[in-house]
Amino acid sequence: MANTAMLRNGYGHAKLLPRVSVHQLPFRLGILQSCRRGIEPPRQLSTTRSSRLPCYRPKFPRTANNRTISLQNTLSYHFVRSITTTDFQPRHRGPVFRFFIRLFAYTGGFILVSGGLVLAFFVYDATTYREDLSYTDIPVSEKALKPRRGGPKNLPIAEVLVDDDDSDAMTRQKHKPKLVILGSGWGSVALLKTLKPEDYHITVVSPVNYFLFTPMLPSATVGTLELRSLVEPVRRIVQRVRGHFLRAEAVEVEFSERLLEVSQTDAAGEKRHFYLPYDKLVIGVGSITNPHGVQGLENCSFLKTIDDARDVRNKVLQNLEHACLPTTSDAERRRLLSFVVCGGGPTGVEFAAELFDLLNEDLGRAFPKILRNEISVHVIQSRGHILNTYDEALSQYAESRFAHDQVEVLTNSRVKEVRPDKIIFTQKDDNGETITKEMPMGFCLWSTGVAQNEFCKRISDKLDVQTNKHALETDTHLRVNGAPLGSVYAIGDCSTVQNNVADHLVHFLRTLAYEKGKDPESMVITFREWRDVAQRVKKRFPQASDHLRRLDRLFEQYDKDRSGTLDFGELRELLLQIDSKLTSLPATAQRAHQQGQYLGRKFNKLAQAKPGMVANEMDYGDLDDAVYKAFEYKHLGSLAYIGNAAVFDINGLSFSGGLLAVYLWRSIYFAQSVSLRTRILLAMDWSKRALFGRGKSEPLNIKRAKKKDDVLTKT
Repeated sequence: MANTAMLRNGYGHAKLLPRVSVHQLPFRLGILQSCRRGIEPPRQLSTTRSSRLPCYRPKFPRTANNRTISLQNTLSYHFVRSITTTDFQPRHRGPVFRFFIRLFAYTGGFILVSGGLVLAFFVYDATTYREDLSYTDIPVSEKALKPRRGGPKNLPIAEVLVDDDDSDAMTRQKHKPKLVILGSGWGSVALLKTLKPEDYHITVVSPVNYFLFTPMLPSATVGTLELRSLVEPVRRIVQRVRGHFLRAEAVEVEFSERLLEVSQTDAAGEKRHFYLPYDKLVIGVGSITNPHGVQGLENCSFLKTIDDARDVRNKVLQNLEHACLPTTSDAERRRLLSFVVCGGGPTGVEFAAELFDLLNEDLGRAFPKILRNEISVHVIQSRGHILNTYDEALSQYAESRFAHDQVEVLTNSRVKEVRPDKIIFTQKDDNGETITKEMPMGFCLWSTGVAQNEFCKRISDKLDVQTNKHALETDTHLRVNGAPLGSVYAIGDCSTVQNNVADHLVHFLRTLAYEKGKDPESMVITFREWRDVAQRVKKRFPQASDHLRRLDRLFEQYDKDRSGTLDFGELRELLLQIDSKLTSLPATAQRAHQQGQYLGRKFNKLAQAKPGMVANEMDYGDLDDAVYKAFEYKHLGSLAYIGNAAVFDINGLSFSGGLLAVYLWRSIYFAQSVSLRTRILLAMDWSKRALFGRGKSEPLNIKRAKKKDDVLTKT
């Protein structure tokens, strides 16, 4: 009886129970609470039978005063059951049963969530439709409907636009400084995204009403990407700054009166000219393909616009269709299937790679297999390597990749003439002798650099200081040389930053002589003064900073007479050496993007500082230099697609690879896309290519007829 105790149950009967030690009481109470909740009690680490028995919850009778039995009675029933010998085992479910239970639960949850999302989408879609007749009374200024005439050609001057009073915010901007942006490329879009609303009255003038994502343009020529995935409406971008858009072409600039002549085609097909006033004009009209004096370029295709990509896709598919006809001879079939790319830069190389992918991966699914054996792709490059601006190892990797894919690369070759059925070019052999060759050609893409367009040529002819025949020259603040200071800027492919450090030597010395009280003609500078000059050079020409790191070595190297000073001749020779090391900025999208962001930040600073300048009557001088630093280009790297592989040249780190590099290449361009809409479309196009292949039908192309009586043609 030492290990037992007497306890009475609810009926008054005494039961013999085992004694419970103090340290076992919490565990027993836990069993009791588990039994009350109807769950399996916690198990004890001991191997006693009571710890392994299932939970048993007896039905206790109630007392007369409708109260439950006491804790003592509850414990008595529990302990009585814990020493019973009745075998009671729980029902165990197998792993298959539990798996299907979880599967049905997850499936049901997924269906509910998906259904909720679909329902939410339809609800949102229903809110996008409008049936109310709002905006019936629209205020429009009389000057917008009937502009006054003036200027050198007595043309209408659009001082007020028809949408200047569409909202209160746009009305407040009507009298702000007028900022006119020409073009809708990388630089212009970056500028629009950086500007703050309500600081300027912004007007964008462009012959096209969309922004084109040019780095992915070769992918659209073969159906890897759809054309709409590469464009973003300009009006959607302009809305952020509450600006205005005019689909027109710039003709000429009147610098003295600050008027931009604009040409627009009306509904009748006639040209209408008018003036657009400006306080600041940003020229970002891009460039055209450099012909290099080659004859017969009318037989070539180009790749600069979305229309070019559509035409290239149509011609490639037409050649494939014509090669399938039973009336096509073997020689004609080989000519039709001979694709030539003139130019070994990134655009030409990526187009050749995309074209090979189309012919190698999708041709056999829809066309006769004999076409694959007779197709040939050729790349003609005037330099010794393709991708010559990249690291040499990457160029060699690209050439070896093309050799593996049977894409012929003809280096040290120059095109002389392009005929409808063949191309004539010269090539240097191993002995350095030039040999003239001919190649049958069914399609030729011309991608050989950039040249100045007609609008930039007219501006260059009006400014005597413009000596560059390929682009408009600007200073380091991106202001067009020769134009009124602080009024006309140029960014992107149409411009080049002038880095003639030596030509500014007299300015540097004159400033230093004025501060030191010396004669600039006979002035010599010490090492301390040379450091001051170097700081001025770095500030005005940031690209020269890398060449002015060791000032002591440069001073010692050009101090020919070892006098401890530099005279005018020695200093000029030093700066000329720096000039020779400076190269022109590349005509790439990232350069235009950086220039647009730079101008946007500077214009924001100018607008912020304008009240103080007006109060202090500071409306003259070099305000750009006083408010913001000079432009400094930072090369972020180069990358190119070379057919199920990609090459990267980023900050001196060069690497290449297969499909993993392709996914990285896609990820970079995916992140650089301008909107969420284009990112979603890009992801969908890449998924469609994996599931259904590239598009092998010609896209709809509607061309305006040359004659008024002709109908629109579809190809």
